[in-house]
Amino acid sequence: MYNKSGTKWQKRFTKMHHIRAANFWDKSPNCDHCVGLPEERAIVIEALARKFAVVAVSSRGKCWSLMKETFVVERVIKWWVKKQNLESLPLVALGASSGGYFVSMLASKMRFSSIVVMIAEGVFEQIGVTKDYPPTLFVHMPKDKRRKKLIDVNLEVMRREGVDVAEVKCLELPLSPSFLADRVPGLDRRISEELFDMFKEKGFVDEKGYLVNDGRVIPWKEAMSERKLRLPDKVLVNYIQEELNLAFAYHEMTSLQSEQIFNWFESHLR
Repeated sequence: MYNKSGTKWQKRFTKMHHIRAANFWDKSPNCDHCVGLPEERAIVIEALARKFAVVAVSSRGKCWSLMKETFVVERVIKWWVKKQNLESLPLVALGASSGGYFVSMLASKMRFSSIVVMIAEGVFEQIGVTKDYPPTLFVHMPKDKRRKKLIDVNLEVMRREGVDVAEVKCLELPLSPSFLADRVPGLDRRISEELFDMFKEKGFVDEKGYLVNDGRVIPWKEAMSERKLRLPDKVLVNYIQEELNLAFAYHEMTSLQSEQIFNWFESHLR
């Protein structure tokens, strides 16, 4: 099977997130409402580079309804797979946050070669996991201690049931003068350096560059206004916010572990 550019698709890849599918795709004539957040788009780029066909699905509300939307999404995925003539290829899934809960439930209803549950412990106590459950990789941030404990329990229970499971731990990252420029498309080095200087002077980072609090809590946007720092595009505010959340490593989508994620998928294709 081939797409228009002649690329041979080898696998199918489904993504669920707790916000919206438009976050995974750059704005284009075909998707005027797409925003292409840095971490989401980086995952898509890695998937396409590895010849995965990608579909992202949004929940109707802010978070997924585990029971009401399961059958709807199953129908959507099967419709899309059939439309793209991909029925013969293995199917994998990744879900983050509320999407992680949803993927863990969906995997009990339809067949996946393997799944990735990101920054979520899943709903395994509700579905009665057996040895037939697909191989599961937990990608999580241990700074969220409550969630880490729940994931530890699920790892033990699932291993006991004969499920192939593993975990990838995502740790905090120090900011640097180039950190945001390196990770945020459209943000140049000069602005990145100015923001880093501002973070140091305001005490938003410690002496090693680590954020002292979650990026959602730090009043960095107010500090920018005080300094009259301007961004070339207002959409960059959301991009920067995501990368600050990632650096603090408590609860955020992450592409830094893409190699481990796609190695997991590829090692379990069937």
